[in-house]
Amino acid sequence: MSLRTPLRPLARILDARQKGENPDAIERENRRLRHEAERDKLRVRAESRLLLVAVCFLAAFCTVGYRMAALATSEPVEPRVATGSGDTILNTRADIIDRHGRVLATNFATNALYAHPHEIIDARAAADGLTEIFPDMDADALYRRFTSEARFIWLRRYISPEQEQQVHDLGEPGLLFGPREMRLYPNGSVASHVLGGAGFGQEAVNAAEVVGVAGIEAQFDSDLRDPARDGPLQLSLDLTVQAAVEEVLAGGMALMNARGAAAVLMDADTGEIVALASLPDFDPNARPRPLTEGDQADSPLFNRALQGVYELGSVFKTFTVAQALDEGLVDLSTMVDTTGPLRMAGFAIRDFHSYGPEQSVTDVFVHSSNIGTARLARMIGAERQRAFLDRLGLLEPTGVELVEAGAAHPLTPSRWGELSTMTISYGHGVSTSPVHLAAAYATIANGGTRVTPTLLRRDAPVLGERVISEETSARMRALLRAVVTDGTASFGEVEGYSVGGKTGSAELPRPQGGYFEDRNINTFASVFPSNDPAYVLVVTLYEPAETSGPEPRRTAGWTSVPVAAEMIRRVAPLLGLRPEIEQPPVSPLSSSSN
Repeated sequence: MSLRTPLRPLARILDARQKGENPDAIERENRRLRHEAERDKLRVRAESRLLLVAVCFLAAFCTVGYRMAALATSEPVEPRVATGSGDTILNTRADIIDRHGRVLATNFATNALYAHPHEIIDARAAADGLTEIFPDMDADALYRRFTSEARFIWLRRYISPEQEQQVHDLGEPGLLFGPREMRLYPNGSVASHVLGGAGFGQEAVNAAEVVGVAGIEAQFDSDLRDPARDGPLQLSLDLTVQAAVEEVLAGGMALMNARGAAAVLMDADTGEIVALASLPDFDPNARPRPLTEGDQADSPLFNRALQGVYELGSVFKTFTVAQALDEGLVDLSTMVDTTGPLRMAGFAIRDFHSYGPEQSVTDVFVHSSNIGTARLARMIGAERQRAFLDRLGLLEPTGVELVEAGAAHPLTPSRWGELSTMTISYGHGVSTSPVHLAAAYATIANGGTRVTPTLLRRDAPVLGERVISEETSARMRALLRAVVTDGTASFGEVEGYSVGGKTGSAELPRPQGGYFEDRNINTFASVFPSNDPAYVLVVTLYEPAETSGPEPRRTAGWTSVPVAAEMIRRVAPLLGLRPEIEQPPVSPLSSSSN
């Protein structure tokens, strides 16, 4: 602790007086020194404070600068408004793309429209203005709601940007917007039965979750809604091919006066469905409501290619002949009794045309003889026939990744006796879907290994069990080709592409029993190129009639076959298949080595 120096120290005062000096001068000097010391002390204190303030300003400046730099270099993020509830509504949903990355389904930012009636200034003007923007609204009903005691009214679950601007121009403070993320299908009705559709689930004023209601959207709903999902869902569909298939199918349906139509284009090796069409169809952006009464098959929502299980007729003869050849019961030149009619338990089996009392296995197939095929089935027997069809996947749901697939069970006879064995051999007595048929034909044509149909992109074939030998598969490919060159599918020839296939014309069953004589379900199951099939195409027309001649023609050769041929002509180049100037030779049909 320092002691202050006195202004008039006694020793110095006495000394000054002895020397005759003025003692007041000592006091003045000491006062001056004391003031200088005080001044220096205050200066040091002020300088310290200024330094501290400068350091604080520098630190604040550095902090703000660092934060600005961090924001400038970060990814932009759309600000989100809190929903006001304890539970967060997830409104992110992954895109769906085709095999080449083209968008099939995505998300679109829009708004919902709601009202606070107590904040509406002019209820009549607001009601009239909204009916001009939304013609389906009723002005009087809106006015009654706006003048009621309600505090909140939903008006539209989503609106377009143009409608939003028109509502905004009304200048009514009681009309408010809530942000929405809706599902958009940019290609309209293309692949509508595959995509299915989506709608709103849990909703709040400022958010709503999008949930799948049918098709792929429903099958993979939880996966598409998973925030941790990395990337879109890729399907096996080819958008360009799908659009071409639908366009040709729609034209063929109109030209053949058909009630409905379906087409399935499948990779013969991988089972990937490249195109799947069902008509009539719908726009998933404005998905219609399901029918509440009547036959669901009359609804555009009904997927004829997958949900429609029908007796498909003579296309099943391919499986009967393939099994008979593979099990060594016959060879291609074996003669079969085709004398008709063939009677069994009071039921008569007849041929559409008679080609004589006996035919070779080749002619039975090419001429599509019901009697000859039924006799082959009797040689096979019920138990072995059923096991073979089961190995082909024709007796169980397809497993295709659509929610509707699980309910598409093939229909089989309760008692699989000898009569059922004979009728099933030519496609009567068992009902399957076009997707079932396409997968089974792929198995027959690809060398004999079973394929599982899928709507997901595959990088390589999934090897299935062997159903028939490669040799039998090669013979069946030659037989299918002969049906086009010499048999019932002559309109299926496509220049530059070797097409093979089998026709099927099945009479539509009556609800009360029996069959309609003038209402058919016609199918053409084809493979191309037939020498080394890359794709299987199944085209089915429901109740068609070709009317260019004096009498309506209702068989598949006149209806489904030309539609399928035009479809192949359109899509083969899109699939990367180059036309051949000279058609490769097919295997001789007369060979026999079983």
